[in-house]
Amino acid sequence: MRSRNPVFSRRGFSRDNGYAGFNTAPQAGGPAVATQANPYAQPTGNPYAQNPYAQNPYAQQDLQHGAPPQAPAVAGRMTIDDVIMRTASTLGVLIVTAALSWALLPVDDANINRSYGIGIGAALIGMVLALVQSFKRKASPALILTYAAFEGVFLGVISSIVDNRIADGAAMQAVLGTMAVFAGVLVAYKAGWIRVNRRFYGFVMAAALGFILLMAVNLLFAVIGGGDGLGFRSGPLGVIFGVVGIILGACFLALDFKQVEDGIAYGAPREEAWFAAFGLTLTLVWIYMEFLRIISILNSND
Repeated sequence: MRSRNPVFSRRGFSRDNGYAGFNTAPQAGGPAVATQANPYAQPTGNPYAQNPYAQNPYAQQDLQHGAPPQAPAVAGRMTIDDVIMRTASTLGVLIVTAALSWALLPVDDANINRSYGIGIGAALIGMVLALVQSFKRKASPALILTYAAFEGVFLGVISSIVDNRIADGAAMQAVLGTMAVFAGVLVAYKAGWIRVNRRFYGFVMAAALGFILLMAVNLLFAVIGGGDGLGFRSGPLGVIFGVVGIILGACFLALDFKQVEDGIAYGAPREEAWFAAFGLTLTLVWIYMEFLRIISILNSND
């Protein structure tokens, strides 16, 4: 499954995964299995060259989020329980390391520079690990959990700084906001209020690309001229861009839900559940950071 995370993109299902119901000859004495083309088969050349929905045989149905007919049940295929368990494991590691870094890395005047440095270092390591996993054809549970551990250290330090030095209770507010967005998008997706189709995908990807480019330009100006660059991350503009970031995160959650649903319907291998956990974790971290940034801006302007 390819992640819809606005920062990272991972490879889709590989053509040699051998999903149940796709490119599989009927077995002697066994149930007949459909032989239509695997909708996740990777084209030769650049795996990112085309829309991941382009080969979906249900495109004529406008790719409404309703799941296509289920593939024959085969042992070793991904289920929703697999996705829930892998996501819970990944988020659990992240939360535990965040709590430990909050408790063990103080952010008082005497220690804030050291703690902040450790947090930034953990963030850079986590980014490298996420990039490595993004370009691997197969999910690596150890790599994903290690990424979650380092990301948790960074989130623990940043959350502690904001909560203790800028806005008391900011971390809990950001957690509640992230949970609310996740629950709201899930309900809207299951109720059919969000239509995940090619037009939706194209709009979200274009918006995310523009958002990331603006943030990169702002960072470049900040490095060159100091301060906050063009002001996209502070003051009223910072709040506006933070809200836009949360909306984008919500859109990517819907795309991730679609990928999970289709992966289960098409009989994806069980190990692909780790990719789902990875993508969902990336998106939730994105949303949490945007909430934390907005809370920080609003309280620093009081």
